[in-house]
Amino acid sequence: MKNLLKYLPILFIFGIGCKDEPKRLPFLQMETTQKTVDGKVVEDTIFRTIPTFKFLNQDSVEVTDKDFNNSIYVADFFFTTCPTICPTMHRNLFKVYQKFEHNPTVKFASHTIDVKYDKPSVMKAYAKKLGIKGNNWQFLWGTRDQIYAIAERNYLVAVTEDNKAPGGFVHQGYLILVDKQKRIRGAYDGTVDADVQKLMTDIDILLKEY
Repeated sequence: MKNLLKYLPILFIFGIGCKDEPKRLPFLQMETTQKTVDGKVVEDTIFRTIPTFKFLNQDSVEVTDKDFNNSIYVADFFFTTCPTICPTMHRNLFKVYQKFEHNPTVKFASHTIDVKYDKPSVMKAYAKKLGIKGNNWQFLWGTRDQIYAIAERNYLVAVTEDNKAPGGFVHQGYLILVDKQKRIRGAYDGTVDADVQKLMTDIDILLKEY
């Protein structure tokens, strides 16, 4: 939670708009810098984006950031043997998947944080048990350094190994909404029904932006 608290002022500022304007979602990662134009110092807003990546999916097929081009997607971090929040989080995310299952512009990316056990074949069995069909929901495997770096630096989700924790890992159950320009537009607690409902509503809002 603390990873996202520092972005609340941005959420507040960009979440306010005129009544007559269509509702737009805020941006969670942005920076204001100054630059000189024609001798004058002006402010420039930079929106941070999800960087390039390359992982293997549940079919042992390479998946990159380009596979999410021109798509809205929801990202999360989990592990298949998780005894705590993951089962609830993915049951709730499955509801979101069902709603948008036939919309090719809405995709899902679940990154395993247990890279030693959750090989693609394990995640394939997990996806099948969950009821996933087609290619809209990718279960992604990479090296520990790759996964942990993109989780904390880019998706703002804390993950760590902890032998004393149930299952051996501690992680946040956020569902991260990313727009077509790879900008984060929302973060939702995947274990809370109200948050998951808001995610579905916000996907509809985001779809109207395009």
